[in-house]
Amino acid sequence: MAIYIDEHSKVLVQGLTGGQGRFHSGRNMAYGTNVVAGVTPGKGGQEVEGVPVFNTVADASEATGANVSVIYVPAPFGADAILEAADAEIPLVVAITENIPALDMAKVYTYLRNSGNGHSTLIGPNCPGLISPGKANVGIIPGEICMPGPVGLVSRSGTLTYQIMHELTQLGIGQTTTVGIGGDPIVGTNFIECLQRFEQDPETKVVVLMGEVGGDEEEKAARFIDEHMQTPVVAYVAGYTAPEGKRMGHAGAIVSGSKGTASAKAEAFKAAGVRVGRNSVEVAELVKEVLS
Repeated sequence: MAIYIDEHSKVLVQGLTGGQGRFHSGRNMAYGTNVVAGVTPGKGGQEVEGVPVFNTVADASEATGANVSVIYVPAPFGADAILEAADAEIPLVVAITENIPALDMAKVYTYLRNSGNGHSTLIGPNCPGLISPGKANVGIIPGEICMPGPVGLVSRSGTLTYQIMHELTQLGIGQTTTVGIGGDPIVGTNFIECLQRFEQDPETKVVVLMGEVGGDEEEKAARFIDEHMQTPVVAYVAGYTAPEGKRMGHAGAIVSGSKGTASAKAEAFKAAGVRVGRNSVEVAELVKEVLS
């Protein structure tokens, strides 16, 4: 079974009339995802590829029963788009938009966690979205490289996610759901929340966790795995050669002294009984060994 999204998900697209929203939503629909609405203020009443466009998320949700929103709006409006979806009580909000200011996301995070809203789960921002192969694709993950199967994936990096999915598929190993949580310092959903869902999913037999240098989210995940998970986990940590004090692609990927290094994270996983691969090919081979 899938986590977060499946064939019953009804998706609305904030920013459907823009170039990115139109392109990726077309790919999602071609995959079989049920895209039911778009939202662009001032363009209500239009259609994009047969999908009706509304002025507000609340109007779109009321008219179509949408329960997932995916956001492609420009960064200056990204935080407001997330808050609008949350205020419309959309259960799952997926923010693909990158470069949303950290201060904006701090306000969004505080609102979602502490305001008593309690209705919306946020994935992202600065993420590739998520895919449940054969069921639904929400975001920019290429559906051509995956297949249904028993492996759940969660990652901070989009490109590394694609590579490991491809390696697994090449070995004939499919996936239940792949979740890209995003590489920013402040994101809505973290490793532990995804791991909890995979642990509760009877069809997920192995979980692959892809981390990177910077912060301590991987160490927290390692403790959670050690204390709460029966499902085996295979990990990969990017950035063994990352220099200190230099940001490595993602806003959250920066090493300070001995804190946040790939080696330290890998050791935390190993101490929790997690097998750690040094590259995508090795990760796929480790998953194959665990499954067999």
